[in-house]
Amino acid sequence: MEKFSSLPDEQLVSMYKEGNNEAFDALLAHNQDRVFQYISFMVGGNEDVANDVFQDTFVKAIMAIRDGHYQESGQFGAWLLRIARNIILDQERSTRSFRTTSNELTGQDGETKMDLLNNQALSEPNAEMKMVCEQSLSDVRMMVDLLPEPQREVVILRFFQDMPFKDIASLTNVSINTALGRMRYALINLRRMAQHRNLYLAD
Repeated sequence: MEKFSSLPDEQLVSMYKEGNNEAFDALLAHNQDRVFQYISFMVGGNEDVANDVFQDTFVKAIMAIRDGHYQESGQFGAWLLRIARNIILDQERSTRSFRTTSNELTGQDGETKMDLLNNQALSEPNAEMKMVCEQSLSDVRMMVDLLPEPQREVVILRFFQDMPFKDIASLTNVSINTALGRMRYALINLRRMAQHRNLYLAD
């Protein structure tokens, strides 16, 4: 498999379609850490659930590739995350008790409306956003797990997957403005939780 390790994902997908199983082993090696980390955060660190979702993700990926349902777009990793996300969304979510702030209002047409706190400037790193990266991982994970699902996901994708907001919006099927708004309120909630626990967050 070592000879395939430097090949791009799209080429490996094509090789796997042609029956080269080692190519899929290389695809797995390229993406397994990122996918598992995303899943683990999304399921609150439950290792058994994370392993099940991880396995289901790659089984579905194998079936989709073999059936010709994967459309080559140069975004194989993002495609895997979308599969994992859909599996997680299909599972029953536990109720979160911490009272958090939401910036999403649903209009009569069923579309999500955003308030005036949305700002494109959130797509650029700033001191408030960097506090997530500067806090110890254990503290951050504890607080992130308490966020509402949409806010939690955008924090995971932005800070732990290093995904730009454009890709986050595409993966979660919302506008960039909605993704930015979720981040804004996630940061508000994280700061509130930190103060509640007497944790230090960078200003």
